[in-house]
Amino acid sequence: QVQLVESGGGSVRDGGPLRLSCSASGRTIGRYFMGWFRQAPGREREFVATIDWTGGNTDYTDSVKGRFTISRDNVWNTVYLQMNSLKPEDTAVYYCAAKRGTHTSVESEYEYWGQGTQVTVSS
Repeated sequence: QVQLVESGGGSVRDGGPLRLSCSASGRTIGRYFMGWFRQAPGREREFVATIDWTGGNTDYTDSVKGRFTISRDNVWNTVYLQMNSLKPEDTAVYYCAAKRGTHTSVESEYEYWGQGTQVTVSS
């Protein structure tokens, strides 16, 4: 079992930055693919970013490319999401997720999920 805990959410003005962290426990995440997903009010949860276990391969949804960066520190068992130039439409609960196997952005393939952290961007 892998337990995931997100932190770093909060309220920020349009154009500001935030850095989310996802701390894992239970097992080392060194061989897990990690992803960030988000769910805005009244909408389904959607893919944001994912990273392979080496950290060398990443993927992003189009709306965050060039603004968000996913990274990981396997020594500290932590995954990060650096979010710059935030927009009101980025407002959502952000979830960290982990999976074994193949690198994918498909939400249903992720095995472990955190409880989420709220990000609110005001204009």
